[in-house]
Amino acid sequence: QVQLVESGGGLVQAGGSLRLSCAASGILFSINTMGWYRQAPGKQRELVASINRSGSTNYADSVKGRFTIARDNAKNTVYLQMNSLKPEDTAVYYCNAVAVVGSYGTRYDYWGQGTQVTVSS
Repeated sequence: QVQLVESGGGLVQAGGSLRLSCAASGILFSINTMGWYRQAPGKQRELVASINRSGSTNYADSVKGRFTIARDNAKNTVYLQMNSLKPEDTAVYYCNAVAVVGSYGTRYDYWGQGTQVTVSS
């Protein structure tokens, strides 16, 4: 099992910045990719950014150039630095960890409890 605890959400004005943190604990050796998803009211959960064990990153087009994901493997923590925030970034942000285990490569997804990010105009 893997437990994920997020922190760093809040209320910020448009153009401002926030940094989200996600600390992982538990059985971590199987974790490959960690990332952030978000879900706005009435919308589906969407990938914001992800980073794998070797540091390769992936971003949603809507956040490229504004958000940066980073991972500290020694601290089992992933960060999301969000700059130039827009009202449309308002959502609940969820930390995600993906484990791939076994000879068949079975995928397991773990989720944090979510943290609210609200960007006022």
